[in-house]
Amino acid sequence: MSADHSIKPGFTAPPEDLVVDEAAVLRVDELPRGALDTLVERFGLALVWVRDGESIPGSFWGDDEAGLIGERLYVRPDTAVHSALHEFAHLVCMDAGRRAAAHTDAGSDDIEEEAVCHLQILMADYLDGFDRQRALADMQAWGYSFRVGAPADWFREDADRAVDWLARHDLIHVAESGPTPTFRTRGNT
Repeated sequence: MSADHSIKPGFTAPPEDLVVDEAAVLRVDELPRGALDTLVERFGLALVWVRDGESIPGSFWGDDEAGLIGERLYVRPDTAVHSALHEFAHLVCMDAGRRAAAHTDAGSDDIEEEAVCHLQILMADYLDGFDRQRALADMQAWGYSFRVGAPADWFREDADRAVDWLARHDLIHVAESGPTPTFRTRGNT
């Protein structure tokens, strides 16, 4: 993760003593074969695999972080699963015009960024070989930091704005058992 980019509004800078444990997070090549492809295709978008050692097109953070260009998500075998889900959630949350023009920077505001984080956690339950608890643990290990602290605390206690935003754009169903993805992109009913 590069320090060249600023923290999104609504989020907090990680504490100075934060230890990021990149080795602790699951990588896309550790998922069952075809698992990520299946999830991305379910939303009608495209997944592009980049070979080991090659730069990932459209990667905002660089290194092994996922990238986005148009309606395509780019990953390498060493991309962290949470990174792939995060950039993928950006594509899902963009309206069609923004998605078509997307390149590297998702250009979201603070509420949409929260919605993206929430959706990436929800989608984890629909990705074979991953789940919500692993997503939250990996986000914590990577250094995600929210107003209330840890990703799990935010998801449980402070994600109302994200849920409202996702429901308003018909990206989740809200039921008594909790929100679930609609498996649509924004504006695609």
